[in-house]
Amino acid sequence: MFGFGLPEMLVLLAIVLVIFGAGKLPQIGTAFGKSIRNFKNASDGKEEIDITPKGKA
Repeated sequence: MFGFGLPEMLVLLAIVLVIFGAGKLPQIGTAFGKSIRNFKNASDGKEEIDITPKGKA
């Protein structure tokens, strides 16, 4: 699908590491996971979408 293999994914990961740095990757992963979860909830017809960050007041 789209011609993405292991070498292309490794190059993409290297570019992301250079742009954002290793310290920001957990935050990016968390945000990506939340957005996928919210998309699934919205496509299932659930009305409530959580956009508040956890652990911060």
